Amino acid sequence: MRVLVTGNNGQLLRCLRHLAPIHGLDLISIGRPELDLLKPDSVMTAVLCRQPDLIVSAAAFTAVDKAEDLPDLAYATNAKGAGAVAAAASALNIPIIHISSDYVFSGSKPAPYTEADQTEPLSVYGASKLLGEAEVRAATANHVIIRAGWLYSPFGQNFLKTMLALAAKQDTVRVVADQRGRPTSALAAASAILALAHRLLQDGHPELRGVFHLAPAGDASWADFAEFIFGAVEAATARRIRIERVSSREYPTAAMRPQNSCLDATKIKERYGITMPHWQTSARDIVEICLQLPAKETAQ
Repeated sequence: MRVLVTGNNGQLLRCLRHLAPIHGLDLISIGRPELDLLKPDSVMTAVLCRQPDLIVSAAAFTAVDKAEDLPDLAYATNAKGAGAVAAAASALNIPIIHISSDYVFSGSKPAPYTEADQTEPLSVYGASKLLGEAEVRAATANHVIIRAGWLYSPFGQNFLKTMLALAAKQDTVRVVADQRGRPTSALAAASAILALAHRLLQDGHPELRGVFHLAPAGDASWADFAEFIFGAVEAATARRIRIERVSSREYPTAAMRPQNSCLDATKIKERYGITMPHWQTSARDIVEICLQLPAKETAQ
């Protein structure tokens, strides 16, 4: 069974590529210039040439703050581009798993967000991802939309990697403490997505389609997450790093972030039997991997 993933070197793509053989799937990835989300014709041509059995739509414009200055690019990539990938899946009559974001919510709800909760993005990035969901639904009924957030892994740019880099050169790190979410290992997320792909390829039940939240057990603030990372670093290296907890107002960014990004993953557990480990379990494993690997192996 052949799975096509859009993109070149995103951390989720690299995790999917790493795990696909374990799941017995033949994974191919295509990104620019051959598959350019800004050029719908290139998307259709690239996908039709590969004849996959399922598509994971993972490529996106993910620079949250830059999206505020480049809204046209964000919408063209995350909305129209996502729709073009879904249209290609429809042309082949195959399922598509589209990766969306926790940033489609405002963060004003005190409890974790369910799939039935009202969406109200605060940023251009969040709005472009929400419109991308609508484009996917309009293009094909044979879709699964996965909302996830706070992704980290041994690969590329992410919060955990940033904290490890700071820990190597600073004794004190200032971290926002009034935004909460569910830190999500991209390796664990990739494993769940590949298990989901297997089910979609083997089972045609319509209740397996729709929007699903993918998140681990437990939640944390960014400061809590950083404190856990630094605790793992201290256990491995005896180096102690102090956390200075700050508010969002003290650390302004171009784009507004939800204060609550926690996602309720009950639905995906009930429909697919998919659960993820507690975020601390996964985070500890990723820290250990990063501390053991040369920097060049995890930089891209």
